[in-house]
Amino acid sequence: MLQVTGLTKRYGRLTALSDVSFVIRQGEVLGLIGPNGSGKTTLFECLGGVLPADGGRVQGDGRVLDAHERSATMFYLPDGIAPWPTQTVRWALDFTVGFFGTPVGPPEGGPHVLSVGSGFSRTVTEVVRDLDLEPLLDSPIGTLSKGQRKRALLAIGLLTPQPVLLADEPFDGLDLRQSRDVARTLRAHAATGRTLVLSIHQITDAARVCDRFVLLSGGRVRGEGTFDELSEVAAAHGAPAADLEEVFLALT
Repeated sequence: MLQVTGLTKRYGRLTALSDVSFVIRQGEVLGLIGPNGSGKTTLFECLGGVLPADGGRVQGDGRVLDAHERSATMFYLPDGIAPWPTQTVRWALDFTVGFFGTPVGPPEGGPHVLSVGSGFSRTVTEVVRDLDLEPLLDSPIGTLSKGQRKRALLAIGLLTPQPVLLADEPFDGLDLRQSRDVARTLRAHAATGRTLVLSIHQITDAARVCDRFVLLSGGRVRGEGTFDELSEVAAAHGAPAADLEEVFLALT
């Protein structure tokens, strides 16, 4: 679906990303795995248009995408933000639907549906149910706990129309039960045809939800593929690995 090639970002003498290349396949859940400081957020900010890259390109259908085409293809959901802190969760979800697409659906107050050209749709009712947001709908976003805010932000991301959703640390601040519920929701969302790219530093969360992985360390890609493919690479390096954590340690 998308080919990222040679993406590089420098801050003076510091190289945050060095020749980063990988592919994003349609309808997959791709995990960007790496420790804090590995360059995951910088990579997302470059892909999402928040930061200018110093080199590299993003291609779709065999041609380089310009800034407008990239913003129409990818929606970047940052970590650790509290948009519209004085507005309620309900307001934020209604605003998202109204801003990105025309609400359609049953008359007489039926649930909104965000219609999108990429062939998938999510109702506000479904998202609220799946992320357990009903008790929070009338709460101002600025009053939410870290985990509550994370679920509200994910709801906003799931209601956007871009074919690719870049979500930075979608499990941060969630307890074990919430993490499992969110993983199930993200898998169900991907099954509708949406492509998800998730930046994750907790490897157990990544193993639970992702189809393929990009291993990032020190601003460089250290491996890309399914767990089985990465396990074969680790074994070829003389480090057989039984789980994703061991694979990551072997390759980085």
